[in-house]
Amino acid sequence: MEWQENSGNWVLIPPHPKAVIHFLGGAFVATAPHVTYRWLLEMLANQGYAVIATPFVNTLDHLAIAKDVFSSFNNCLNNLYASRILRKKYLPIYGIGHSMGSKLHLLIGSFFPVERAGNILISFNNFAARDAIPLVEQISSVMKVEFTPSPQMTNRLIQKRYQVRRNLLIKFNDDNIDQTLRLSDILRIRFPSMVTVQRLNGNHLTPLGQDFVWPTAGQVYTPVDAIGQWLKQEVYRDLNQVKREILRWLNPLAAV
Repeated sequence: MEWQENSGNWVLIPPHPKAVIHFLGGAFVATAPHVTYRWLLEMLANQGYAVIATPFVNTLDHLAIAKDVFSSFNNCLNNLYASRILRKKYLPIYGIGHSMGSKLHLLIGSFFPVERAGNILISFNNFAARDAIPLVEQISSVMKVEFTPSPQMTNRLIQKRYQVRRNLLIKFNDDNIDQTLRLSDILRIRFPSMVTVQRLNGNHLTPLGQDFVWPTAGQVYTPVDAIGQWLKQEVYRDLNQVKREILRWLNPLAAV
């Protein structure tokens, strides 16, 4: 499998995919999600999920971004079916978002006629612009600067209009900009039995972890190689936990 560009999206399609994942990354790393989230997305593709990762550039108008990425994803999906790169029609579609990507999936699910088997929302945050963007307070002293919709309006929209019933929320224990627990309260009012929250070790940047290859000294496996493998396991322990929880939620009957 190799990454391919399609209608402004980055696509990774395994043989005989069992579902489609629409991925949206965080605010300042979303312009090249196939690079910044490579390990996570390629792991999903290796498990049989077709991945469509939609890049975006952050602006204050989050609703406009949500509209653009939703349109871009739909164009890409239609092209994949038309060209028979995806041969099986009506595959289930899951949204996965990290940080701002989670907010965009929530806006998509609140404003547009989206069909989703579920959403996985990782490290959700919904801060005001003055808390999210450096130096905005100096700008705010001259004019009011805020995201559209505002954090308060976003919460109200989710509570009244969000359509995706099944949701997995992932919160990392060392993430001090996460607002997952507030989101879970809102979603559980709307869908009381369909929201799962997982608290995992890690921080806000954990989903951005990349794999590395430890070169062996030769044909013989040495103690140095053993140390290298141990270090790799330690570094990726949190990311592997994310992998296990995502795959278990996507397919609870499969052994992970």
